[in-house]
Amino acid sequence: MDPHRRHRHRRRTWCCSFAVPPSSPDNLTNSSKPLPRNSEPHSKPAFSLPNSPKSRIPVKIDPRRILSPGRVSPIDSDPVAGEPLPFPPPSPEPPRPPSPAAATGERDVRMSLRGKNGGCMVLEVNSGVLCANSEVFAGLIEDYKKGSSSGSNKMCRIEVPEVDNLGVFRETIELMFENDDGVTKRLLNIGVFRSIDVLEVSAGIMFTKGVLSCLQYLEAMPWTEEEEEKLRSLFTRFEFDEATTRDILGRLYLHDSVDSSSQPNVARQLVWSITTCVDANARNEMKSLVKGLLCKSSVYEKNHLDLSKEDLYSVCHLCLDSLISLFEEASDTERLAKKDKNRPLIERVARQVDNINWLLEILLDGQIAEDFVNIWADQHQLIKMHENASPMVRYELSRVSAMLFVAMATRKLQCRSEARLGLLQAWFRPMLLDFGWLQRCRRGLDIKLLQEAMGQTLLTLPLNQQYMLFMEWFRHFSSHGTECPNLSKAFQIWWRRSFLRGFETDAIESR
Repeated sequence: MDPHRRHRHRRRTWCCSFAVPPSSPDNLTNSSKPLPRNSEPHSKPAFSLPNSPKSRIPVKIDPRRILSPGRVSPIDSDPVAGEPLPFPPPSPEPPRPPSPAAATGERDVRMSLRGKNGGCMVLEVNSGVLCANSEVFAGLIEDYKKGSSSGSNKMCRIEVPEVDNLGVFRETIELMFENDDGVTKRLLNIGVFRSIDVLEVSAGIMFTKGVLSCLQYLEAMPWTEEEEEKLRSLFTRFEFDEATTRDILGRLYLHDSVDSSSQPNVARQLVWSITTCVDANARNEMKSLVKGLLCKSSVYEKNHLDLSKEDLYSVCHLCLDSLISLFEEASDTERLAKKDKNRPLIERVARQVDNINWLLEILLDGQIAEDFVNIWADQHQLIKMHENASPMVRYELSRVSAMLFVAMATRKLQCRSEARLGLLQAWFRPMLLDFGWLQRCRRGLDIKLLQEAMGQTLLTLPLNQQYMLFMEWFRHFSSHGTECPNLSKAFQIWWRRSFLRGFETDAIESR
């Protein structure tokens, strides 16, 4: 017979030995694909993974996961078409020489893997290596041999259904046939993301060496945020030996054994460091960083940055005290000449005002800024010194008032009528005096928005209280023109409401 023809009639096999690993087993997706035609007839039904005994490494294993040792965390579900894969798909590999451990033993176990998505894979492995590395498979093989009526040399058959990722499961089994250096090289090649999957499968089949190797590798590697969340999710579903996982858990969580009351308040230290920082560039960078961490919409957990309302207000009071001290210095020419000649007074005042406004932004984001309105309205000492200070210095104080007016007008700050009246009575006149300087030295301040905000804040008061403030604005505007905020629109609204109310009152009295 023609040898070529004889070759065409040779039976093919789907079995996967470790002498020649299969190329791209993940691509086998046809659930109806039959098992190898040259497989031997079953003497009894194939085994599935039962509830396995306890492992020395995993302390807790969900029984449902024993049926699916290849299961991965929910964030690793099959990617949607068009999205990038979390790790590169397996590519065809050239045949590898058999490892020494695999070459010395007979392949007497046929393991049939059934994927959740319909794929299938058959592995032929050595029972001695399998039993020595996995308590789960050791129990299955022992049960099979006890219940088998055929000879002891027959192939042992094990079925593993509902495997999420066939490639990961195969890689985990292959680690059993590697020495320590080989395991390390394999983990380095597959990377952190896939090693977490291997760790999960190793824990599910109680592969102690695989669990230890993965944990040692993961502890030594840097993680991306996605890998960190995936690892954190795994640790919520599996409980490992404390001594084995201490270093990894130390990177994921703060140790609860340390008394939190003895730890310094990290968030407060950060805020205080920023308010005392001298370098302008570093200050701006740190302000943006810390505000992003503390803001209400931050993706980070708030319980690690335990910054309370009292902490913020204590730093606010310290900044206000520094501001008062600087204005006292400004009124004392002798003291001004001696102190800190390298940094002008106006620069130091501007820095403290900037600190207060930055803290106010954090308070507004946390919706806890109501108390600051009363605190700012009660700064009688600053208001008194404002009258005698140079316009080049005093206008900085009106930046704080401007931020409060804008927050009220844009509905970011809600406070009682008494607090709004107190704020306007204290700082409305200084704002009228400083408006020209605010226009010339805006530093990010929206003048048009500020004018509208001042008018809107005035209109939130009762009409008789609006009268006194609008009259003061009218007198100042008639004298200073463009050096004064233009509240004409709000003034017209007040005028219309006042006269409309008067007509309604007269109509009621005439009845």
